[in-house]
Amino acid sequence: MKAEIISVGTEILLGEILNTDAQFLSAELSEIGIDVYHQCVVGDNEKRLAAAVDEALSRSDIVIASGGLGPTPDDITKEVVAKQMGEALVMHEESLARIRQYFAKTGRVMTKNNEKQAMLPEHCIVLPNNNGTAPGCIIEKNGKAAIVLPGPPSELTRMFTESVKPYLQKRSMSKLYTKTLHIFGIGESNVASELTELMEKSADPTVAPSAKTGEVYLRLATKARTEEEAMKKMSDTEALIRSKFGRYIYSDDGKNFPETVFGKLLLKKITLSCAESCTGGLIAKTITDFPGSSEIFSEGIVTYSNEAKKKYLGVRAETLDSFGAVSNQTAREMADGIRKASGSCIGVCTTGIAGPGGGTDEKPVGTVFIGISSPAGTEVRKLSLSGDRGKIRYLTTLNVFALINEIIDKIY
Repeated sequence: MKAEIISVGTEILLGEILNTDAQFLSAELSEIGIDVYHQCVVGDNEKRLAAAVDEALSRSDIVIASGGLGPTPDDITKEVVAKQMGEALVMHEESLARIRQYFAKTGRVMTKNNEKQAMLPEHCIVLPNNNGTAPGCIIEKNGKAAIVLPGPPSELTRMFTESVKPYLQKRSMSKLYTKTLHIFGIGESNVASELTELMEKSADPTVAPSAKTGEVYLRLATKARTEEEAMKKMSDTEALIRSKFGRYIYSDDGKNFPETVFGKLLLKKITLSCAESCTGGLIAKTITDFPGSSEIFSEGIVTYSNEAKKKYLGVRAETLDSFGAVSNQTAREMADGIRKASGSCIGVCTTGIAGPGGGTDEKPVGTVFIGISSPAGTEVRKLSLSGDRGKIRYLTTLNVFALINEIIDKIY
């Protein structure tokens, strides 16, 4: 079953408001197994809206139009959709009574033009608005369904959830099930290259990669009547992907990389401390964003200057003079220093050049050293990152969590 979404409003076209309605509807429709192949935005123009409705009806089973149900002359969605579906508008007394009650309850005076909102297609299914005045409606004809919803998100989401979703679920025989494999440590282009043949040949389940800064997501999707049936359909494809990228896959339960690593620390009661320079406290913030962090996070310190590195971490002056703050040697002493000072199981550190200035030919912007000190010893890695200051700091933080993850799997 195919659906199409038409968002009505010149204010959307002009970029004055964000079209969250279409995002919400797409997510909800996919969840109940209804495909959305097209979306469009149309201004408050009768001719263009009529053309959009006709085109949508010609290729889709369900057309959902949102917005344009207000009391003013430029609110034309209901009128246009009804006309294209061959329906006349009539006064719906129950809706009119609800609108009057709404105004009385809020202590406002109802003007005559608000009665326009109670004019509905004669043979429609009326959708009550429990968060506003304008009711929605569903018009059924020739196996097609045109659904008209209000534009304000608080009204649309409630109306869809309470009335439209149950209606559509009765028409849809299956549900869309997805499983997303979260990957860190290999780029999207490499993942896609390895899976080109699989993605081209796999129609069910489908496999689609997407990228977030520093990470890759592989989304498996299939339609099925039950979750058990869906998981069975996806199992062979998932096994093939895991055989190729198993060591890079860190989650399939929706948790991000730091959250997954934090869960391991918490489960095994491994205490952690961090000394940060270029990340400026981002590692500590990321850890303490998670509930329960007090059980494993010993302390964090931002040692931005050389003096702070010497004073709080015991980094030797000779090390800083000979190799500089951004160096393997300094990172090693920082990691050892924070672990010793805190008494934690693991100590991690960052030191680097986040930019936009400060780089040299020898150490350009994006040169970062991360270190980890643990019962297994001390390890330092050099990163050569690209991007703006925020991206470099974020990628550094992710790589620190990757280092922590490796140590957990290695010795705990």
